[in-house]
Amino acid sequence: MFDVLIRNGMIYDGDGGAPCTGDIALNGDVIAAVGALGGARGVIEVDARGLAVAPGFINVMSHAEQSLIADGRSQSDIRQGVTLEVLGESWVGPLNDRLKREWVERQGDIKFDIAWSTLGGYLEWLVEHGIACNVASFVPLLTLRPYVLGYENRPPTPDELRQLEYLVRQAMDEGALGLATALIYPPDCYAQTAELVALARAAAACGGMYISHIRSEGNAWLEAVDELIGIARAADIPAEIYHLKAASTANWHKLEPVIAKVEAARASGARITADMYTYTAGSTGLSAAFPPWAHEGGHQALVARLQDPAARARIKAEMSTPSNAWENLYLAAGADGTLLVAFKNDALKHLTGRTLAQVARERGQSPEDAAMDLVVADDSRIGTVYFMMSEDNIRRQIALPWVSFGSDSASVSAEGIFMKSNPHPRTYGNFARLLGKYVRDEKVISLTEAVRRLTSYPAETYRLGKRGALRDGYAADVVVFDPATVADHATYDNPHQYATGVNHVFVNGVAVIKNGEHTGATPGRVVRRS
Repeated sequence: MFDVLIRNGMIYDGDGGAPCTGDIALNGDVIAAVGALGGARGVIEVDARGLAVAPGFINVMSHAEQSLIADGRSQSDIRQGVTLEVLGESWVGPLNDRLKREWVERQGDIKFDIAWSTLGGYLEWLVEHGIACNVASFVPLLTLRPYVLGYENRPPTPDELRQLEYLVRQAMDEGALGLATALIYPPDCYAQTAELVALARAAAACGGMYISHIRSEGNAWLEAVDELIGIARAADIPAEIYHLKAASTANWHKLEPVIAKVEAARASGARITADMYTYTAGSTGLSAAFPPWAHEGGHQALVARLQDPAARARIKAEMSTPSNAWENLYLAAGADGTLLVAFKNDALKHLTGRTLAQVARERGQSPEDAAMDLVVADDSRIGTVYFMMSEDNIRRQIALPWVSFGSDSASVSAEGIFMKSNPHPRTYGNFARLLGKYVRDEKVISLTEAVRRLTSYPAETYRLGKRGALRDGYAADVVVFDPATVADHATYDNPHQYATGVNHVFVNGVAVIKNGEHTGATPGRVVRRS
């Protein structure tokens, strides 16, 4: 007698082995048996005949930091079979009192008090308040640098560097997976390579890895990849490229040289990997269309510059001028390819779903002036979707065996507070889109390979211990889905649509999705580096 018995499913073990029909038994929070368990019984029994049974999927690049505070059910991801959200590019910790005040002041629709100061404290707080999924995290430079240097564009002093290294080690002691950077955004873009190597060494000494939204995905993409590989070698640390992509038409041809660089580095012994999402548009803030110097001093300093005629003129000129010195998302996407999706100010929410070009025409302004005025009026970064990538490149990247998958988005519910803005459709469909469009329909990779790269591959890369495979003694995170029907439905115009085709999801042995519906259970835990 087992707690849960999943019968007659087509088992995809996560390790890349050939699928076979069999049974999976769960006792408590672990897998108790895998195979032909004919005479066994379960307190809960699931008939998986005609369905695939796989380890729970890992979202290797999640932005569920705030959405899980608002709603711990993690519906948009858990309904796609995601049982683990890996955080770390954004604000989670460590936080001092100054940063806590700043974060509260900059909150949008989701309001909350900050009752933690460390990365570990944040993760434990989530679990205490109830989450359906498991959570793990890197420690972000996005909080480390402001914690020590504020928003100053300069190298740290020797004492400041020691403090940064200490904070990295502290987070690693709390179970962080490694160090994360976002080098196109202030203040991370102010960090020079030597500083990144020093902090990566601190993470490496604790068994962690380095993961990065590299300094460029466009005009200086090749150089940015070289920097990541150089950091990996200098710090003797595994390194991963966040959301691999070639941004803007002029750079699409650079994918093959980037692949060649990574594969040459891997062949020489460097431990380089990458992750991606399955869409041709990215998403970040409208304020990312402004040059880095405009952000020095933080958000309020940016707003002040956007209202100063001389600074505005300089910002406008640099927005309109091609450059390799910074990542110009406005030029990469164009005003017609810049979709406004999330506002803080209720008076501006009617603009949700409009392009920057449309809003500029309605206001009788240039797109650059409209962008600056909108950020001032909303007093926020303004959630924005940028259309920049090639569908052919998406398929090429999916086929790479060293690429895993992350949504680069929150995990939300199609109700309540989340309906006040439009997320990128990857929020609801990234993983179902892989399994439906690219695996079943277009056959870019096999289902066996897709499951491997959603499960055991990132679990091994990130050192997650006994997760990511259907083996005796491994964590009882299991997804049962229909390969013939799994599909994404979210669009840019109507993103709040759940994916379908996932029948059952177990997290730590507890049913979270049953017959395609959320049970309300919140058995999620913190997953630390093993």
